[in-house]
Amino acid sequence: MATGERALHPRLTSTAITVASLLALIALWGVAAGAIDTPRTFPGPGRVGAIMAAEALNGKLLHHLVPTLVRVALAFGISMALGVVLGVMLGTMPRLNRWLDPWVVVALNIPALVVIVMCYLWIGLNETAAIVAVSFNKTATVIVTVREGARALDRPLKEMAQVFGLSRMDRLRHVVVPQLAPYLSAAARNGLAIIWKLVLVVEFLGRPDGIGFQIHLYFQLFEVPFVMAYALAFIVVMLGIEYGIMQRIEDRATRWRRTVALDRTVA
Repeated sequence: MATGERALHPRLTSTAITVASLLALIALWGVAAGAIDTPRTFPGPGRVGAIMAAEALNGKLLHHLVPTLVRVALAFGISMALGVVLGVMLGTMPRLNRWLDPWVVVALNIPALVVIVMCYLWIGLNETAAIVAVSFNKTATVIVTVREGARALDRPLKEMAQVFGLSRMDRLRHVVVPQLAPYLSAAARNGLAIIWKLVLVVEFLGRPDGIGFQIHLYFQLFEVPFVMAYALAFIVVMLGIEYGIMQRIEDRATRWRRTVALDRTVA
C-alpha cells in the first residue's frame, strides 16, 4: 500500500466512525422523542430539522447566526492573545507567577453569569460589554493551560539553540512554539467550546440579535421546537469548526511528538 493510501485510510475510518456516532445519537433522539410522544415539549429530529430548514430558507437563521459567530471569533481571538502572552510570562517568570497566581485563581472562580451581569451594568448593554465579559471568562483558563506548557519547556534544548547562535525569532519558531503547540491547541479547543456557550448566554441576557436572542424569544413563547432548532443549527456549525479546523490543527501541532515517540520506539 502506498504511503498516501496508508495516511488516507485511517482518516477515512475516523470520519466514518464520527459520522456513524452522530447518526446513532440522532437515532437515539428520535427513539426517545417517539417514546415520550410530546412533540410540543420534546420534538423529534424530523420536526426540528424541518423548522431549521424553514428558518434557513426565510433568512432568519443566517441573520442571527452571523452576529453570534462574529462575537465568538472576537472573544476567542482576544482571550487567546491575552491568555498566551500572560501564560508564557507566568510560566517562565516564577516571581511574577507568585504575585499574580491569586489573581488567576480569583478569575477562574468568579461565576460567568456574575461577570456578564456586571459588565452589562458597568459598560452598558452593548457589544463591548458582551465581548469583554466572554473574553474575561475564558482568558484565565487559557493562562493556566499555557502556563503549564511554558513550565514544561525543555531548558537544555533552549541552551543548545543559544549555543548554535539561533536568533530570537528562530528560537521562538523552532524551539518554543513546537513545544507549546499541544498546549495552545488544547487551550484553543477548550476555549472555543466554552466561548460559544458563553456567547449564547450573553445574547440571551442582553443582545438584540444572535442565536441566544432567538432562544430567549422562543423560550418566552414556549416554542420548544424552535428553541431546539436554533440550538441545533449552531451546534452543527460548531461541530464543523471542531472537526474541520480545530482537530486538524491539533493533529498538526502534535505530529512532531508522535514522530519522536515512533523514532524512539524503533531505536
